[in-house]
Amino acid sequence: MTASTKQRVVVGLSGGVDSAVTAHLLKQQGHEVVGIFMKNWEDDDDSEYCSSRQDFLDAASVADVIGIEIEHVNFAAEYKDRVFAEFLREYQAGRTPNPDVLCNAEIKFKAFLDHAMRLGAEKIATGHYARVRHNPATGLFELLKGLDPAKDQSYFLHRLNQEQLARTLFPVGELRKTEVRRIAEEIGLPNAKKKDSTGICFIGERPFREFLNRYISHEPGPILDDRGRRLGRHVGLSFYTLGQRQGLGIGGVKEKGAQRGGGEHAPWFVARKELATNTLRVVQGHDHPWLLSHRLAAQDASWVAGRPPAPGACAAKTRYRQQDAACTVLAAQGGAFSLQFPEAQWAVTPGQSAVLYDGEVCLGGGVIATVDG
Repeated sequence: MTASTKQRVVVGLSGGVDSAVTAHLLKQQGHEVVGIFMKNWEDDDDSEYCSSRQDFLDAASVADVIGIEIEHVNFAAEYKDRVFAEFLREYQAGRTPNPDVLCNAEIKFKAFLDHAMRLGAEKIATGHYARVRHNPATGLFELLKGLDPAKDQSYFLHRLNQEQLARTLFPVGELRKTEVRRIAEEIGLPNAKKKDSTGICFIGERPFREFLNRYISHEPGPILDDRGRRLGRHVGLSFYTLGQRQGLGIGGVKEKGAQRGGGEHAPWFVARKELATNTLRVVQGHDHPWLLSHRLAAQDASWVAGRPPAPGACAAKTRYRQQDAACTVLAAQGGAFSLQFPEAQWAVTPGQSAVLYDGEVCLGGGVIATVDG
């Protein structure tokens, strides 16, 4: 590496193995690497579930082993204003938002990127499983899926723009997770075997309903099936998501004269949330028509190339852990677009993100607003 290609790169160190290996790989490539630990949540941070203190200790010990500086930066105020407030608004409106998408757009690639530039960084890097490619034919930066299909995180990064991608590196996006863990063990990283974090970034591993309870007013109401039969009471519409099967607290409804072992024992799923009457609708069976949709309309769109794709054939994900589904972009203008799927999609959920792909290239996406059967 020549002096001209050596860069000052600021790495977001989370305390996890992916960001640790990211920092190591960049150091190996000869870059000047600085680690930053982002603290995004302060409320009850001393609780058993969400101790960023331990994550910071892990990040600091990683920095020590790799031989880089680490700085602790507090973005909790920005997080509360830009991510958490929106998260609560969406829940209050009966939708199910994806705060990790917002966190990437507003904190990791905005507040963190700005901070890194103030430190004289030429690039930032994170431990996300995705890739950036410069396309010489168009002059644009493209966001690509990570090479490990089981770990690809491009879905969560779909709101990144040209300016952000031009300054971002994703070294582990070129690797499989097994290889990342092997590298971590090989160089003696203290967190090589640390479990991947799950759940929403600021909630940690705590029970979700218990957490939401503190911030959202909840009014119990009826649980009805698709025929209007009353099955029980819900604890507040915000606490349920479409397609949910666990934690409904209802038994089956047995038809008169139904045979033992018949359909009356099929599981119940949340199918609709009717805000006007504070009613939760549930249906029996995974493939009930109420759970299947062929069309969606999305808003608040963000396109990696800075412009929407032309109408026509495409592929999309309507939730993170999902194969790309063939679809047609019917219209994409302003901040809105609509999609049609030849095969019905299951439990498409307002508030979640619909993300479009052209092969391995992530085009961008938007927030699902309405769904049609």
